[in-house]
Amino acid sequence: MRLVPGGRIGVALGVVALALVLGTATFLAWPSRPSGSGGPDAGATGDPTTSDRATPTSGGPSASATSPSALATSPPTTLAVPPRATGPKPGPGNTGVPAGTALTVVNGDQTYSTPGQVVAGLDIHGFVKVTARNVTIRDSVIRGGPNPKCNSSVLWIAAGASATVTDTEIAPSNANACLDGVWATSATLARMNIHGAVDGVKAYDNVTIVDSYIHDLAYFTSDPNQNGGPTHNDAVQTYEGNQHIVMRHDTFDLSTTPHANAAYQLTQDGGKVATDIHIDSNWLDGGGCTLNFAHKGGPTPMTGIYVTNNRFGRHSVYNCPILISTQTVLSQNAGNVWDDTGAPIPKPQQHD
Repeated sequence: MRLVPGGRIGVALGVVALALVLGTATFLAWPSRPSGSGGPDAGATGDPTTSDRATPTSGGPSASATSPSALATSPPTTLAVPPRATGPKPGPGNTGVPAGTALTVVNGDQTYSTPGQVVAGLDIHGFVKVTARNVTIRDSVIRGGPNPKCNSSVLWIAAGASATVTDTEIAPSNANACLDGVWATSATLARMNIHGAVDGVKAYDNVTIVDSYIHDLAYFTSDPNQNGGPTHNDAVQTYEGNQHIVMRHDTFDLSTTPHANAAYQLTQDGGKVATDIHIDSNWLDGGGCTLNFAHKGGPTPMTGIYVTNNRFGRHSVYNCPILISTQTVLSQNAGNVWDDTGAPIPKPQQHD
């Protein structure tokens, strides 16, 4: 069945109606996230002292994703970050599936395991896992399915795989306190529209997010990963040991997500180095503090973090655009302003 969306963030009403009668797809027997030391978040208090969920291992061969069209064959020591980006603010009209794109409905979970495989124009009512290198997914909607495992994601680009995902919407049909939008290793995510998950993206090693819109995350008052407390929603989160992350010309808007944690949460823990992080030319809003850099262990200080040319909204709980721990050093902090006035934001708050 082929359907034509009415705009970039939605498909025809027929798709919605069809979704209501689905539910026969069987969830793939993927493992839940392996146990391990989860990267602590800061809650709405802005105090990074609580534990987040365990995460998959990001090791194995990986490629640095530097453009929407291709992936490098091996990760660089430092990602080359383009000059300050220009263009319209990413939002509902210029992210996700382009208007007029015909979509073919696919029911059930999908695993893409063929190197170089191209997937395009699908409305997937199921979970997607990528296990091969250089897979392309474009012009599609991925909805997940019923009864997601704890923990899981709508789209999982597994360690050892690599992918470029463009003009695609992540729209969970069954939100859950254990369900994220994307888990990504060695990936480029471009012009994505991600919403309705607990965390928009878990960005492990070698991930570029560009021209994308992450918003309206799913908040739950009880999360088993938080010992029954509320979810710690992040637009993007990076854990201990993860390196080579670029977020450029994106909108991360958590202003309407209740008690959101951060637009971007980075935690270094467990004796591992988290570094080479570039946050450039984005629109950022919400959270206890909008950017939260938490050193909880590992080499001291945490550095290699570049925060440049970003525009901040006013909806952080503590009027706190940036929070750094006492053992965190920003390698660059320049050109960051309030979006409404263009005035420079205050210097980062600093505490553990």
